[in-house]
Amino acid sequence: MHVAGIRIGIGIDFHRLVSGRKLVLGGVEVPFELGLEGHSDADVLLHAICDALLGAAAMGDIGQHFPPDDPAYKDISSLKLLSRVRGLLAQAGYRPVQLDAVVIAEAPKLAPYVGEMRARIASCLGLPVGAVLVKATTSEGMGPMGRGEGIAAWAVALVSHRPSRGRGWRGWFQPPAPW
Repeated sequence: MHVAGIRIGIGIDFHRLVSGRKLVLGGVEVPFELGLEGHSDADVLLHAICDALLGAAAMGDIGQHFPPDDPAYKDISSLKLLSRVRGLLAQAGYRPVQLDAVVIAEAPKLAPYVGEMRARIASCLGLPVGAVLVKATTSEGMGPMGRGEGIAAWAVALVSHRPSRGRGWRGWFQPPAPW
């Protein structure tokens, strides 16, 4: 394994909860009376993941690539944005290896949806489900998230860079097989 081509990025995102919107997290519609405010579908988890991936490749952030005032992204599925981020990474010689993310929300309970979130994210990025972890927690009633005013997400991404010597991906870092 050649670790010089391994890079790490972090992403963070926050969105307010509002009425009249669907709640979409990790590409999964979660039944709830409120949804997240935003120009796209406002999937705070996928936005944090996009930022972590782009950050690992030193390619800016989600707002630079998909401006929130661009009508092309109005109500777009963040799974489409994540897929486009994967394409941007590939063009620059990077590929996702592993993701670890956490969603902070007082409500609704997210545990029943985490498996589907992991599967959708993994499928979108061409990763085994074992290379994608999504956790959910609360802020124990503290701050705006604790008061139920919004939902936040943090993500850490590991990416691998293809060597420039024309060797392609062979012999380069591969994600570990799922247990």
